[in-house]
Amino acid sequence: MSERPRDDEPILRAVATHALALVVDDTTIGLGTGRAAAAFIAALGTRVREGLHVRGVPTSTASADQARALGIPLVELDGDVELDLTVDGADEVAANLDLVKGWGGALVRERIVAAASRRQVILVGEEKLVRGLGERGRIPVEVIPLASGVVTRALARLDLTASLRVDGGGAPLVTENSNLTLDCRPRAPLDAAAARALECAVLALPGVVDTGLFLGTAERVLVGRVGGRVDVLCRP
Repeated sequence: MSERPRDDEPILRAVATHALALVVDDTTIGLGTGRAAAAFIAALGTRVREGLHVRGVPTSTASADQARALGIPLVELDGDVELDLTVDGADEVAANLDLVKGWGGALVRERIVAAASRRQVILVGEEKLVRGLGERGRIPVEVIPLASGVVTRALARLDLTASLRVDGGGAPLVTENSNLTLDCRPRAPLDAAAARALECAVLALPGVVDTGLFLGTAERVLVGRVGGRVDVLCRP
């Protein structure tokens, strides 16, 4: 399924600006991956040039490169670092704020950074809102290369149609963790209970590193609407 056309830049800037209100001085911020996260990093860079003091922990090389270019100081995620806030995007958002992430290929690092954060805030356009996870077509699963065939067959037994993610030349697309990604289409969109059952079943498969199911991680979701309105959805 195709992404929204690139005329959504005003929407991404609106949600990024709204997210900046959650950032306070002298804090450590998780920097997500993808177009919504890139809009936030750009807005954060402007605030840093104006005197805001923050440190960033990026979830991908692309986010790290953008942050460095904008003068945002970066730190390693070691045992002494606790993040005050992570701002990221998502590919699907259910009504209970469960998420699908990973279409951009950084789901494992996004998971780690989110787990190290006190709060996870998600920025999306309204097209990412779904009735059930998997509605937009794919749930990513990152796997060790040796296990890709075995995991693909096991996913079929879980009623998932899995396809190997490839690059523009048709070669397997390798993640920054040197793994492969299987994009999985469920037979029907998943409600909250089905998503949790599926997550447990997939994570139990030998060779699976992580899934794109981010269940119960988001504190709030900022939804950009056409015309500049931003709706704030908070977890009950």
